[in-house]
Amino acid sequence: MSRDSRERILSRIRSAVGGAPEAPEVPRAYLSRHAPGGPDAVLDLLHENLADYRAHVHRTDGAGLPALIGRLLEERGARTVVVPDGLPARWPAAWAAEPVPDTGLAPADLDAVDAVVTGCALAVAETGTIVLDGGPGQGRRALTLVPDLHVCVVREDQVVASVPEALPRLDPLRALTWISGPSATSDIELDRVEGVHGPRTLEVVLVRGPV
Repeated sequence: MSRDSRERILSRIRSAVGGAPEAPEVPRAYLSRHAPGGPDAVLDLLHENLADYRAHVHRTDGAGLPALIGRLLEERGARTVVVPDGLPARWPAAWAAEPVPDTGLAPADLDAVDAVVTGCALAVAETGTIVLDGGPGQGRRALTLVPDLHVCVVREDQVVASVPEALPRLDPLRALTWISGPSATSDIELDRVEGVHGPRTLEVVLVRGPV
């Protein structure tokens, strides 16, 4: 399109909308609302939606958390597990699987590890989504994309009801990973394939109380 043609088109648009009233202000009250019945209902909704996305969801308290993670790793046959910096040291102490600290492991090294265990930044109940921002106990993005099994710990105080509630709690300058169930894709015939773009299996542990 030539410059003259572009200017003629824009001029016609300006003429057509020149007398239009200003757009009314859109109410944004929905940004500050929520929850469907309080913290327990929000946690139940997150559980339901995670399971709907084919994640495996478990509940425990802080005291039972390390042993539960160890059992999940054993049941999945995980013999090695990546441990991101900042993960509480008492967790891997309770596992039979060998902890592998992330010292800048290359993708091929990560692919050779059976699992990764992380925390998260927060979780959104309405969408069944877990958000990681690379903070303590979460590690860099590659840790949660390459190993075939991801065990993610979510504290109840990290759960919000909706995305509008989540956004103010996140730092937009950090690399955010939004996870809704295990990695999955479908071909043109809608045959579902898991594990193409990330972990084939997602185990989520919802924890009440301090960890």
